[in-house]
Amino acid sequence: MSAQANLDLAVIGNCQVAALIDTQGRIVWACLPKPDADPVFCALLSRDGGDAASGVFAVDLRDMVQATRVYVRNTAIVETTLTDSQGNGLKITDFCPRFRSRGRNFRPAALVRLIEPIKGRPIIKVRLRPRCDYGADVPQRVAGSHHIRFISASLNYRVTTNSSLSPILDESPFVLGTPLAFILAPDDTIEETPLSLARSWLEETRHYWHEWIRGLAVPFDWQEAVIRSAITLKLCTYEDTGAVLAALTTSIPEMAGSPRNWDYRYCWLRDSFFVILALNHLGATNTMEGYLRYLDNIIARNPDGDLQPLYGLSGEAHIEERVVETLDGYRGMGPVRVGNLAYEQAQYDVYGAVVLAARQVFFDQRLTILGDAAAFARTEVLGERAMRMFDEPDAGPWEFRGIKRRHTFSAVMCWAACDRLSRIAAQLNIGARAAFWRGSADSMREEILRRAWNDKRQAFTGGFGDDDLDATSLLLPDLGFIEADDPRFIATLKAVERELVRGDLVFRYVHADDFGVPVNTFTMCSFWYVNALAAVGRMDEARALFERLLHRRNSAGLLSEDIDPVSGELWGNFPQTYSMVGIITCAIRLSRAWEDLL
Repeated sequence: MSAQANLDLAVIGNCQVAALIDTQGRIVWACLPKPDADPVFCALLSRDGGDAASGVFAVDLRDMVQATRVYVRNTAIVETTLTDSQGNGLKITDFCPRFRSRGRNFRPAALVRLIEPIKGRPIIKVRLRPRCDYGADVPQRVAGSHHIRFISASLNYRVTTNSSLSPILDESPFVLGTPLAFILAPDDTIEETPLSLARSWLEETRHYWHEWIRGLAVPFDWQEAVIRSAITLKLCTYEDTGAVLAALTTSIPEMAGSPRNWDYRYCWLRDSFFVILALNHLGATNTMEGYLRYLDNIIARNPDGDLQPLYGLSGEAHIEERVVETLDGYRGMGPVRVGNLAYEQAQYDVYGAVVLAARQVFFDQRLTILGDAAAFARTEVLGERAMRMFDEPDAGPWEFRGIKRRHTFSAVMCWAACDRLSRIAAQLNIGARAAFWRGSADSMREEILRRAWNDKRQAFTGGFGDDDLDATSLLLPDLGFIEADDPRFIATLKAVERELVRGDLVFRYVHADDFGVPVNTFTMCSFWYVNALAAVGRMDEARALFERLLHRRNSAGLLSEDIDPVSGELWGNFPQTYSMVGIITCAIRLSRAWEDLL
């Protein structure tokens, strides 16, 4: 067995709950009853990962010599096959139920595990060890006739199974002679036979994902990578409110031994815009509508337009950050944090992120409810804030905790808010407002071009009057701020290549921040680089680089936040939605057209 945690993990979920499964089929992370709640399985944040004494749901095969884990094609269902030294084998199937029932999506806060013998007489031990209060406590176990209840002040769940309970309670070895089902769900009686119910839910869930994938407009090339990315982004949404999580984990450090450990189980308005844009390109309009509903509620709660960079999954504004002492941290690298103090920061790019996302309701005829003049008036408040704040110092897109600058990216996103408001007003035939916002955007653009361009560096720098380069400058053409063939952008690209690119990977920046000089590259920046290469016409380079980046994914096809440029190891919170977005946007941009190949 592995001696330490790693990020070669697969994700299951149903847009209500999610869980991470390692290469040996062990559930090492799952928060219940929603993704930002207490982790019932928390072995990922221990020194030895799945070998941890607690916080894990494992099926240990005696004398195991081989483990193979794969996704069932085009689904969020994971199958793990374990084989022992004598050739005996078993298959573990993990999923969270999701399917249409009675005219709505059935998505209980439940995990389902099927364990089936596939060859010989495998001998197994089941370690079902939930924890509560961030690893501090062991819930009380109460055995029934066919279930085990786990009860604490914060946990009230039961596992219903057709297995004999004694070897589960005692963790004693037994021969797996027949298929077993384990349904971890809220503490309610399940009337049906656990095995038949689990199999029924499995088929319904398989059918749901196949139908969802059939509704996507995927590019011709790299379909497998795009489909896996799309499913993963879907699993990082909280359907009850429409919120989009930045990641499903907390406190996976950005680099080894670093205190850069953050809780990403919240909705960053910036990240969410890029996620929804990517899914919209694929035609996933229901997810987009859910997020637009979430945004509408956030705006309604902040009529003055003063927005935070992130909110809770239910729209909570207060996300107090605290350090948890009861978990060791990933590979013992604490601190483990719950909450994120960035909610208090000024990050003015948020206004552009919200307007760029909200513009869809004014243009997309597929949506159930289209934007009108009243909705536009509410959105204009954000433009007014953007005009006032675009040249003010803020924490920037990288959320510096001890540094404030006039960040170029924040200014450009504020410009984008005003630019898109002009286009929306024109769409609604409100000529006076279209002219007002066009004039505002044009004057902002002139000032940004003057103050962000560094003639000595021959590049747009990270902040007004700064010398430091920042990878966000690669986004300027995509945001419509400058043409890709503008000599200033081409010069900026060359400067980024000289200073921020390391082989196939790209740093956000290389100057010291609150915690020193970064060591690992930021995964999404490499995809921004691919798009920039394509934008300036270097298509062959872009396609070759994109192919190499796909090989950076783990064995389940997923990516985290950061990559070590020397070892290639994944670091940072997982799965990082930003990174999965990069796969989709690059594939769409670089793929050959269907009509040219069929």
